[in-house]
This record gives sequence, structure tokens and C-alpha cells, in this order.
Amino acid sequence: MNCEVVAVGTELLLGQIVDTNSSWIGEQLALAGIDSYFQTKVGDNWQRIRNALELALSRSDAVIVCGGLGPTQDDITRDVIAEVMGVGLEEDPEVVERLLRTFGSRGRSMPMNNLRQAMVPVGATRIPQQPGTAPGLVCPVGDKVVFAVPGVPYEMQEMVTGTVIPELRRRAGDTGVIRSRTLRTWGHSESGIAEMLGHRLEHLDQSGHATIAFLASGIEGLKVRVTAKAATAEEADAVLAAEVDEVASVLADYVFSTDDEPMEAVVLDLLRRRGLTLGTAESVTGGLIASRLTGVPGASDVLRGSVVAYASEVKFDVLGVPAGPVVTDAAAAAMAEGACRALGADVAVATTGVAGPDEQEGVAVGTVFFATTVDGVTETGMVRFPFDRERIRQFTVITVLDHLRRRLLAR
Repeated sequence: MNCEVVAVGTELLLGQIVDTNSSWIGEQLALAGIDSYFQTKVGDNWQRIRNALELALSRSDAVIVCGGLGPTQDDITRDVIAEVMGVGLEEDPEVVERLLRTFGSRGRSMPMNNLRQAMVPVGATRIPQQPGTAPGLVCPVGDKVVFAVPGVPYEMQEMVTGTVIPELRRRAGDTGVIRSRTLRTWGHSESGIAEMLGHRLEHLDQSGHATIAFLASGIEGLKVRVTAKAATAEEADAVLAAEVDEVASVLADYVFSTDDEPMEAVVLDLLRRRGLTLGTAESVTGGLIASRLTGVPGASDVLRGSVVAYASEVKFDVLGVPAGPVVTDAAAAAMAEGACRALGADVAVATTGVAGPDEQEGVAVGTVFFATTVDGVTETGMVRFPFDRERIRQFTVITVLDHLRRRLLAR
């Protein structure tokens, strides 16, 4: 059994709405052991929707069509499905009654165009769950099936979990279980990580026990996803745990999380377990480090505060940086030490650099100096990023936090 997803909506193609529905549905299919090889986005155009549906049905056992079930003229998904089925549309009196009740309970009169949502392809059945005005549909097409669900995420999710996934599992019989875990890494390139895991990839190609995939995720690190499929959840989890251990042992300290935790959560946990508090002194990152840290629940146990020392005078007067150039490793070190003093923190990180668009103090754009102070010992580093202003700042955050993580592990 394999199932693919067709997401309908011109707004998806224009980038006005991010298609999170398809990724969520894909995750649910994987958890249910249903293979999914294709996902398609198509605009609100009759012929293109039909082409997408017919292609999907030609290569998959089932299709989930998401979107285009509303009451307006561009909501044509049900009409196109009926054409693909070779049938007409008929009004479902139960849907009409439900629509009338829904609008009546809100003290509103129902616009007549909402009756479009009561039109159902002949031979199709309604999905029992209907949290909104749009009914979902189960539409047989020969020995295959098309599920039509709304594009509103909470409406779609209720229908998928309540009807679509159980029906797919029933049709598939014993589908097995698919489990995945994600290791996050930092400090090496995607090609370098792949080269380190070359022998594991060859082994898995031969054994078929699990698969490894790479996902470059920018400021979230390079993700290594390990996936296993087995007859039962227990068997899949056992295979997965063993392979994750193998991958983690090969990649060593490049791995900062084996449970898809972000870098900031890992660093906070390390500090918490060691009974240490943290302060930040930020120039080039402008508070981004503190923002990432405070986004983690419970950060107040560890984080004392942050000094956003964007102006040179703040570096001098608040953090005690000696007067002079401020885009240097010495300035970064003084900032970190000053943060410990000013914030009463055991540990500190600091950043200074040039995010652009112009160079500063003769230092090229993309140059960043950072420092970490741990146990009264300050270490500095320098990186050059060939990125735009925002990515320079974001990549600096994870680089500095990773430097602190490594120092805490070696402590």
C-alpha cells in the first residue's frame, strides 16, 4: 500500500501559505507504516488538478487531496474528483442540514454558495468527522481511493487521524511500523558527514534494516535521519536504537543531539546538570542568542540575562572592554568576562563582528569573533561566513553555542 498527497491551492504555489499540511500527512503515513513516494502541489485550475490526480492514481494505491473543498468558485476539488470518477454530483441532505445548524447556532444566515459544500460525487461517502463546514470525502476510483480533506489544518488533521489513516491501514492489512529518529550535528559539512558514514550506508544498503538520510537545515544544524521499518513497534524501535548508536559513535562530538533537540536546549541542559548559570554579551547577534535560549521552557533556571552591547560605548562602559577596536578576539574575550561580572553568571558567551553591509574597522563583512568563559578561563574563536546579514547572525548563534557545548562536555 502506498499513498501520495496532492495539495490544492494557488496560494501554495505563490508562497502566500506554507504547505505544512503535506508534511504533517506524510509524517502520519510513515507512523502508520504506509509508504508515500510523492507529494504534489497544484493551483486552483481544473485541468491541472485533474492531471495531478490522474498521475497520482496511476502510480499510487491511494491519494489524499488536501484543499479546495470550500464554498467559493475556485474551490473545485470535489468537481474534479467527480469527473475523474466518471460520475456526477448530488446534494447530500445531511450536509445541508448540518450547514444550516452551524450557521444558525452562530446567529447568522447561511450564504447560498455554502450549498456547494453539500455536493458529493455519486458513489462517494462522507468522512464522519466534520469540525468545519467542509465535509471530507472517501471517493472510490476502481480499486483505488481518493480521500478529499479540507485545507484548514485542524479540520484536516481530525479527518486524517479519525478516518483516513484507519481506512488505509484496513486496506493495507499488516503494514508494519515505521520509526525515525533525527541526530543533529554541527561543525562538519554534509559531504564530510556522508563520507564519515560511508561504510554504514553500504552496510544498510545490503542489510535493508534501516536507512540514513541527510538534511541540511541551516541554523538548526545538519540533520541525519535514521529510519527503520519492522512488523511491530518494538522491533522497529530496537533496530532504530542500535543504528542510532552506531551513527552517533562514528560522528562522535559532531552530534549534539540524538533526539532532535535544538542546540540551545542541549546547552541549557548541560549547564543545568552542572549547576552553572549563563550570561550573554552580544554585539553582532543583537540578542539572538538570548532569544534562542529563552525560547526553551525552563531557561530561567540557567540564564541570568543578556547585555546587547551594540554600541561601542556600551561595550566600554557596561562590560569593561578596553577602549580601542571592538571587532577583535580581545574585545570578545573582554565582553564574555564582563558579562560574568555584570550578570553574576558562572559562564558566559560573547559575540562581536561585522554582519554588513559594510566593513567595520577594516574588518571584512562576515567576520565574527566570539568568546566563552568557563571556570574563569576564556577561549576565543574567529569564523568568516560568506552569507547575507541575517544568516551571518544566525550561524554565529549556533557556532558559539556549540563551542560552549564542547567546553562543557570536556569540563
